[in-house]
Amino acid sequence: MNKTYPLLTVDTAAFRSNVREIVTRNNQAGIRTAAVIKGYDGLIPLARICREEGSAQIATSRLEQVEACRNAGIEGPYLLLRVPMQSELSDLVSLCEYSLQSDLQTMVLLNRICIDRGVTHKVVVMADLGDLREGYWDHEEMVRDCLTVERDMAGLELAGVGVNLGCYGAIEPTTEKMEELLEIARRVEEGIGRKLEIVSGGATTSFILVHKGIMPKGINHLRIGEAIEQPLILTTAWGLKDIDYLSKRAFTLQMQVIEVKDKPTKPVGHSVVDPFEGTPDYPDLGIRKRALLAGGRADYGHGPFPIPRMPGVKFVGASSDHTIIDVEECEEVRVGDVLEFDVTYSALIYLSHRRDVWIEYR
Repeated sequence: MNKTYPLLTVDTAAFRSNVREIVTRNNQAGIRTAAVIKGYDGLIPLARICREEGSAQIATSRLEQVEACRNAGIEGPYLLLRVPMQSELSDLVSLCEYSLQSDLQTMVLLNRICIDRGVTHKVVVMADLGDLREGYWDHEEMVRDCLTVERDMAGLELAGVGVNLGCYGAIEPTTEKMEELLEIARRVEEGIGRKLEIVSGGATTSFILVHKGIMPKGINHLRIGEAIEQPLILTTAWGLKDIDYLSKRAFTLQMQVIEVKDKPTKPVGHSVVDPFEGTPDYPDLGIRKRALLAGGRADYGHGPFPIPRMPGVKFVGASSDHTIIDVEECEEVRVGDVLEFDVTYSALIYLSHRRDVWIEYR
């Protein structure tokens, strides 16, 4: 089958530059980088770049991505980001050197597997500091369980403690939140009588503190994916104006035009629900020139629309396999034209997982 669209293109030089910038700036702050590959389905050429550019670990929430990378000869260490299901502990031990943990019973089972196999697995125990996803809300319980791992679980090594912020509750990583984590780390270290290898201060949004030069000393690990893949969120949502050292065009979505016609802007007839159970309300702007693209929500998801690069193009809406754009105020668009779009993080997750979306490296 010939190459077709939608097409996801990867600027490997831009991607490599982003990895290098993140790793270098973190290193200068005394922080090691776990490069997160889950946002682009662990694409082998990109995971290899992360390793070549000095990432301390390759991190993902999907063990099948780790397996594919190992089969491709990309050496670890690997870090499992999602707290493991008990059903995947056996594979976890085989594939990853590190994992994030937040449940004592799971760690008990993991310890048994490690002892049976004569291996040691490193765990980073997670604190919940308000984002309300994974982690111990009761920090007294967390410290006790960390001591239990250290003293009673010969198959596990207590590598460190960590936190996640901004991924569910949209809680801002602040110096105060980092100090809370450092206090937990201090209490654990006092209890076990040694320094922890890892105090992991979060993900892309925590990198903002590194960028501003205000990350508290003692945070020595970050798990970075989105800032490498598409740092747009750092400028749009977080207002950073001086982060031009990160490219926003490592990934490009191309979609082909399949129809161009003048049409009303407000649907005609009784409006009910769309296929996604939404009830859209479209303003009546009269007759305008519209283009239909071969690609839709099934390709790039239900999050923010990809961002058009052609000046004047405006997104109108999308179904599963079609995207409607307004082209009234841009240069002429014809059937067969291929238009380019910046890819948001949420869109990249969908695009990279689709078997029928072509991926081209440049």
